[in-house]
Amino acid sequence: MTLSIQPANPARPDFVGEVSGIDLSRPIGAAEAAAIEAGMDRYAVLVFRDQDIDDQQQIAFSRHFGELELATGDIVQGQARRLSMEINDISNLERDGKVMARDDRKRLFSLGNMLWHSDSSFKPTPAKYSLLSARVIPGGGGNTEFADMRAAWDALDDETKAMVRDLVCEHSQIYSRGVLGFTDFTPEELEKWRPVPQRLVRRHPKTGRLSLFLSAHAGAIQGWPVPEARALLRDLNEHATQREFVHAHVWRPHDLVMWDNRATMHRARRYDSTKVRDLHRTTVADVAPTLEQAA
Repeated sequence: MTLSIQPANPARPDFVGEVSGIDLSRPIGAAEAAAIEAGMDRYAVLVFRDQDIDDQQQIAFSRHFGELELATGDIVQGQARRLSMEINDISNLERDGKVMARDDRKRLFSLGNMLWHSDSSFKPTPAKYSLLSARVIPGGGGNTEFADMRAAWDALDDETKAMVRDLVCEHSQIYSRGVLGFTDFTPEELEKWRPVPQRLVRRHPKTGRLSLFLSAHAGAIQGWPVPEARALLRDLNEHATQREFVHAHVWRPHDLVMWDNRATMHRARRYDSTKVRDLHRTTVADVAPTLEQAA
């Protein structure tokens, strides 16, 4: 097989690519990994169809692109977890495999995934790539939408670009869950998820393109009154998630979708929560906090 990447939507040839000619259940070589990374630089989101893989195969593939994060952002930790610490549990399942109750604390916390966000922006060093593998999907709904934050930056007027170019936001899961009214945090969780600073505008280290670094986790701007900061962030999010910047991925069983958190936001969409939805995510960490990266 020869690896090939084609635009998922010919009308947007630089956003979301579909990969063919690769079997992720087998080890890949350096040339294939380099071609995939080059595809990520161009498209920011890559879709791999028909990849029937297990957790260890997903982890092995993900490690080609950097050091993996541990799933410390999941609200369920320790022996209550279903999956290893290298896998984020993107499911509606209890440890015993049963579907969670509607008022389950983990389920309510996970509803934050339905807000536009960038993975791990609440960590001092945020995520580089996320890789999400669909093991079981419901019959309908549950799409994942992606917003191109490079195109969103390009479309801003010059006055707004100048205003936001050097701003620093504060990100925390306390902010994103608070938007939904989830405030059921332990003292340990409040300490673990204290706000961290992140640039509002980032430069991609390879392409040099600028993008907005937005997320539901962003709840403050350093040096700004909170109401003014949140009003600006809301305006920017509305701008960045216009339909012209957004692609909706309709899941099929055994899809693996890989995206660059430095250049995109994403959100999950509603589905019948009484049906099983089981996706496993590996997350490649970025190299350094955003304030330590070139502006």
